[in-house]
Amino acid sequence: MTPRLTMTRRIAQLGFGLFFYGFAIALMIRAEIGVAPWDVLGQGVSLSTGIPFGFVTNIIGLIVLLLWIPIRQKPGIGTVFNVALVGPSAQLGLWMLPEIEGLALRILVFVAGLLLLGIATGLYLGARFGPGPRDGLMTGIHHRYGGKIWIVRSSIELVVLTIGAILGGNLGWGTLAFALLIGPIVHFTIPRLMVPAAVSAETAVPEPTPDVAVS
Repeated sequence: MTPRLTMTRRIAQLGFGLFFYGFAIALMIRAEIGVAPWDVLGQGVSLSTGIPFGFVTNIIGLIVLLLWIPIRQKPGIGTVFNVALVGPSAQLGLWMLPEIEGLALRILVFVAGLLLLGIATGLYLGARFGPGPRDGLMTGIHHRYGGKIWIVRSSIELVVLTIGAILGGNLGWGTLAFALLIGPIVHFTIPRLMVPAAVSAETAVPEPTPDVAVS
C-alpha cells in the first residue's frame, strides 16, 4: 500500500473508530445494566452537575490529558481527537437511541455496545495516531514510576469507579462484564485492524511503524 493510501486509511480508521467508540458507550448506557469504570465516573459527574454526559466525557478526557504533563507523556493526533470526538458521538448516540425495555433486550444492547467498542478500539488504535488519554495515563505512569501495568490500570479504574459510584453512576453487572471481556476483545481486534506500514514505490522500504500503547 502506498504512503498516500496508507494515510487515507489511517485517517478514516481514526474517524470511524472514535465515532463508533462514543456510540458504543451510548449503547451500554441505554442498556442500564452497568457501564465501564470511566463511564460510571462520567455518569456520576453528569448527574451531580446537570452537564450532559457527552460534555462531561470531554471534560474528563481533557483533565486526564493534562495529567500527562507531570509524567512526561506526549500525546499523538489520535489522543487529541479522542478527547474532542468521543464525547459528542456518545451524546449523539444517547439522543438517537430510545430507552430500552426488558432485561433480555438490555443485555443484547449491552453486548452489542461492548463488541462495537472492541471493534472501535481496534480501529482507532490500529490507525497508529496514538492512544486515548486514559490508556496513555496508565502506560505513562507505568513507564515513569514502574510497577506492573495491570496494577496501575486496576488502581486507576478502582479510584474512578468508586468516585463515580458515590456520585450515582451506573455500577452493575455490566461493569464487571466490561472489565472481564474488553481485554480479550481488543486483543483480537487490534492486530487485525492495525494499518500496515506504507511502502514507498521508489524504495520499496516500509515506513517505520510508531509504537501504539495498548492496555
